[in-house]
Amino acid sequence: MNKFEELEDVAYQDGVDVLNYRFESNNIKGLYCDGVIAIREDMTIPEKTCALAEELGHHETSVGNILDMSSAANRKQERQARLHGYNRLIGLIGIVHAFNAGCQNKYEIADFLDVTEEYLQECINCYQSKYGICTTVDNYVIYFVPYLTVTEMI
Repeated sequence: MNKFEELEDVAYQDGVDVLNYRFESNNIKGLYCDGVIAIREDMTIPEKTCALAEELGHHETSVGNILDMSSAANRKQERQARLHGYNRLIGLIGIVHAFNAGCQNKYEIADFLDVTEEYLQECINCYQSKYGICTTVDNYVIYFVPYLTVTEMI
């Protein structure tokens, strides 16, 4: 079972229907409304996985119609849903596991984690804004600048 199928199972367990949908706008990857997630049908599996993770984040964290991004409250809810998706698909420990598996660049890390490179970079940017230059998890230090790297503490 791939990560997309695992997320579909999570959605099903939460009573959320996941539908493939043909959006007219290329800018829309997914939408959540009242227990239904629509995912753009013409994306790759990793793209669908990333979109579904974020939309599950909206299911878990968002309240009301947040389509108007001129509202600070709506932008905050959007960020929370994205962070929820990043933590679900990647997480700090996922970055550590990727480095321990021998991944040496963002392409390899994204492939290892079954996410897109763009999604991985957005996650790294989000974590950098949250944690700063670096953070620790278990016995590892994750550096976000000048580039993503992990070192084990001795």
